[in-house]
Amino acid sequence: MASYGAAVQRPSATSANPPSQTQPDESKQSPNLEKNQLFSFQITCPFNIPATKEAAAVRIIKNLGKFGLYYAEFVFIVLFIALIPQRKVSLVYLVAIKEVTILYLVLLRAVANSVLFRWLIAFDTRLIVLPLLDTGTCLALIFTDAGLHLIITLAATVPIILAHAVLMIVEDSSLNEDINQESVPLVYTL
Repeated sequence: MASYGAAVQRPSATSANPPSQTQPDESKQSPNLEKNQLFSFQITCPFNIPATKEAAAVRIIKNLGKFGLYYAEFVFIVLFIALIPQRKVSLVYLVAIKEVTILYLVLLRAVANSVLFRWLIAFDTRLIVLPLLDTGTCLALIFTDAGLHLIITLAATVPIILAHAVLMIVEDSSLNEDINQESVPLVYTL
């Protein structure tokens, strides 16, 4: 049967050097915690309150850049669930505009290094196209009488997103630059 979990090094029953009379008996001495420690755990928390307002603003900007797609997906899912019972037409518009946005972003990713693409578009179009798609989504929801759903959804999800963006530490969640938290050995080697 396969063993799961952490491997623990156990001291061998027989030692290479038998204890001599000149060496003091280790069992009678006070225990040395650092020497006898077989494994160690370090618990880290990826959430922390920033020290200053400037640190909070920097953390919000970094987290919006890193988790922006997840935040947008969170708002979309909440709005999707809110529209299901009453606003079927608004739901169709919402899903259609989301698909257009996904296809646009996939196209940008697929042909980003193309010479023809660089010749046609000399600047970053995401700064123009994504706000236009957001505005189109808001207008489509307002014209289909789902504006109240949109406002309530944004009022409920934006504080959650901002709280996550302020509290989440992205760069400090790993213990070391070379070793991330998932590959930290559980065995303490002497």
